[in-house]
Amino acid sequence: MHKITYTLLLACCMLCNIAFAQKHNANYRYHIKRAQLPIKIDGLLNEADWQTADSAANFYMVLPMDTSFANVKTVVRMAYDNNNFYVSAVCYTPTPGYMVESLKRDFAFLKNDNFIFFMDPFDARTDGFSFGANAAGAQWDGTMYEGSKVDLSWDNKWYSAVKNFPDKWIFEAAIPFKSIRYKKGIKEWGINFSRNDLKTTEKSAWAPVPRQFPTAALAYTGTIVWDEAPPVATHNVSVIPYVLGGITKDFEHNKKADWRHDIGGDVKVGLTSSLNLDLTVNPDFSQVDVDQQVINLNRYELFFPEKRQFFLENGDLFANFGYADIRPFFSRRIGLNAPIRAGGRLTGKIDKNWRIGVMDIQTGQSSADNLPAQNFGIVTLQRRVFSRSNIAVMFVNKAGTGNAPNAGSTANDYNRNVGAEFNLASSNNQWTGKLLGLKSFTPGIKDHDYVQALNLQYLSKYWTLAIQQQYVGKNYVAEAGYVPRTGYNKLNPVIQHNFFPKSGIVLSHSIQASGIYYFDEGFKPTDNETILSYLITFRNRSTLTISGLDDYVKLLRPYDPTNTGKPMLPTGFESHWNTIDVQYASKPQSVFTYLVEAAQGGYYDDGRKTTLIGQVGYRFQPYVNLLLNASYNDLHLPAPYGHNKFWLIGPRADITFTNTLYFTTFVQYNEQARNMNINSRLQWRYKPASDLFIVYGDNSIPSPFTVKNRQLTVKWTYWWNI
Repeated sequence: MHKITYTLLLACCMLCNIAFAQKHNANYRYHIKRAQLPIKIDGLLNEADWQTADSAANFYMVLPMDTSFANVKTVVRMAYDNNNFYVSAVCYTPTPGYMVESLKRDFAFLKNDNFIFFMDPFDARTDGFSFGANAAGAQWDGTMYEGSKVDLSWDNKWYSAVKNFPDKWIFEAAIPFKSIRYKKGIKEWGINFSRNDLKTTEKSAWAPVPRQFPTAALAYTGTIVWDEAPPVATHNVSVIPYVLGGITKDFEHNKKADWRHDIGGDVKVGLTSSLNLDLTVNPDFSQVDVDQQVINLNRYELFFPEKRQFFLENGDLFANFGYADIRPFFSRRIGLNAPIRAGGRLTGKIDKNWRIGVMDIQTGQSSADNLPAQNFGIVTLQRRVFSRSNIAVMFVNKAGTGNAPNAGSTANDYNRNVGAEFNLASSNNQWTGKLLGLKSFTPGIKDHDYVQALNLQYLSKYWTLAIQQQYVGKNYVAEAGYVPRTGYNKLNPVIQHNFFPKSGIVLSHSIQASGIYYFDEGFKPTDNETILSYLITFRNRSTLTISGLDDYVKLLRPYDPTNTGKPMLPTGFESHWNTIDVQYASKPQSVFTYLVEAAQGGYYDDGRKTTLIGQVGYRFQPYVNLLLNASYNDLHLPAPYGHNKFWLIGPRADITFTNTLYFTTFVQYNEQARNMNINSRLQWRYKPASDLFIVYGDNSIPSPFTVKNRQLTVKWTYWWNI
């Protein structure tokens, strides 16, 4: 295992030479000029400044193939004044009409005709901002991280309009300089424009992007050249108060109705044009979308992403340190069982090469869980090296700040983590990797309390090659993080080869082999999974995947394979089985879409498991999007487990009366958890980034039907720029 680590480390060092290469699309330059007259955001483009602005056209096709210019024409223009920069896009269409899900914000990219642009104010090709809209006018915005990923949970103040015509649709937007972060005096920003047209199944970009990468890949941006340095936003302070009222009734324990009335809010202070201070007092997250449940047949804790607005801006500095299953800090730990009283975050860029994140959150006591008040302090610093790589360090401190309600003092209890990582990203994005080291400090625990991990990936048009190695000590503790498993060594290789037929209904097909192999700290095998897959993408963008899986598990602790409280299989119990899995997803351009998946194979204790998964969607453009998720697990096991059947059904309705008034209802029936949940939310965005929410929640036992609890909340927020 250590030989593999050294080999990967040597490969990373050799690849640093590749990382020095110049920017790939350096010749794609857009010259932006100051507007001479006010620009009205109405989608008409009848101002004189639009006629004299430079234009970006001649988009390149990315999908289905990346070897020619796009067939559908797109023309982009930009301008700016003291307060905003402006973007317009004329999106020509071969036939009248469009294809969208609804008017809801942050739509699914591949299921909508859309125009989106990706902006890198520091031209560092690692992080930035994304804005856009679908053809019906629904907005899309997010922060960018890791070179091509977009966090759509981020929300800020900006303005846009879309107008439809028989041969085109027009997008026009104003982005306030106060809503983004950039450095004073920098006159060249990274930029790329992306167009998705479902009728022609064509995705295109202004600066060409290889088909194996998303159009969001900042490694392939062109450049905005400003005629003068962009204006610096002055007095950049936003106050976002909220007022809340609500009622909660616990029927399960026959408690009286509990009336809620809270007030609190956030403050955002732009210390510089690229460094932001966020403050919060008594935050409330009742309007946050509920998590999508799953049938839990996993031996370890499940992961659910952060959705709370306060933690999102520059959230990658904290959330993406480490690996998906080795996170020294996970913000959802904060406020999980105790209320957040106050907090502050300082995040952003010091200059082109340095990023900083500092967070401090104070929670209150929790009588229900007998928890004392706690303080969470996190510091992370990131330094760019070579063209797109970086070195980062992090320190995490979780400490009790008082006594538990029903016990003695716990003020001295703490858990700390310190770590460093090197993130490799070559200039052309083909080579990526990470080298990670972590150490935890917990009272009474020492030795085997560290983490070492390394991965390397090569991604080209025809080949994907990757390998990941991890060691997590048995005494490593990250109480403020997400590390579901400890005391193991792990090896995860992947190899995939792609084929591209020149004609026929198949656009591409691939063979992939991968494996996840776990060993204990003495390198003795504990469990592993080997997967061989055949993947097909059709020219209409539907997909078919066929996989064969081979699983072996040696239990390291007792485990109930039904996760329903039945007797446990003992530590050391061994099981081996095979599974065949088939998945088909329909073409996204239809108003009726569906996904079906079926898996049949073995299970623990010589058992058998059948899994059926389905998703059906129908949209009445552009106002209604209906979706039904369902899964069924059928387990046949020897005594004492017997025959177990688990249904999970989750219908969802999104109704968008306008692009500022939304109604969502999400129902989830979980047979394994014996729970049915209803969450309904009405959101009125009466001004940009200012909302009125009415949220109803209900949890019940399905059979016999018994209401457990109900909640009704009304929340008002207002975004006030000072």
